[in-house]
Amino acid sequence: MKPTCLDVQAILFDMDGVITNTMPDHYRAWRTVLFQEEGISVPHEEIYRREGQKGSVSVREILAMYQKKYTVSHGDRILSAKEALFKKIVKQRFICGARSFLNEMERAGMRLALVTGTSRHEMHRILPDRILKQFTVIVTGNDVKHGKPAPEPYLKALSQLKVNAPRALVIENAPFGIQAAKSAGIMCFAIATSLPPCYLKQADRVFTSFKDMRTKVSFRDNFPHRLTGGFPKDEN
Repeated sequence: MKPTCLDVQAILFDMDGVITNTMPDHYRAWRTVLFQEEGISVPHEEIYRREGQKGSVSVREILAMYQKKYTVSHGDRILSAKEALFKKIVKQRFICGARSFLNEMERAGMRLALVTGTSRHEMHRILPDRILKQFTVIVTGNDVKHGKPAPEPYLKALSQLKVNAPRALVIENAPFGIQAAKSAGIMCFAIATSLPPCYLKQADRVFTSFKDMRTKVSFRDNFPHRLTGGFPKDEN
């Protein structure tokens, strides 16, 4: 089947689970702290589906789900413990195919944005400068009042990119990110790196991997006078 040709000017990327393979580390930190503090054994889907949500909201909702008492001070303590443990255990790993896709889109003249709920400080700890420099615009959790699933992060990125929503694409991997993109009026592709496709139905299209997306979708070269030579082989 011939790939769909997509004519967009900008691609907006989530970070955790789209570029970096950090969701297992987030889950391990949440699972450990919630068990130590509350004796709760949280399934990984419960953490993965909340990706992009503010941590304070996640704590409150999870405690309520298990009928545990919540106070702001107690929630802050749990969140601080989770973040401290995450910093200790996080490893620099990448989603297969993400870096080669970024490189190809940069060479094709695409405007690239990173839109993450992670703090700017943590982002710099996780992503090397050579990757961060590929993004024209970066919006972190520090830069917005209302994070995902609110549309503010993606609307802010569009404004800074000076691109209209119909000429942009978001790549996400979690329900809240998809909801944020769609609320901003942007087409959204989901990659099932963290959750099975049944959690990602709000996206315009769902793929199993970057490789799967690259076999089914081609992107217009924004420098039409130059051939890009196609996609390089996926890295491991």
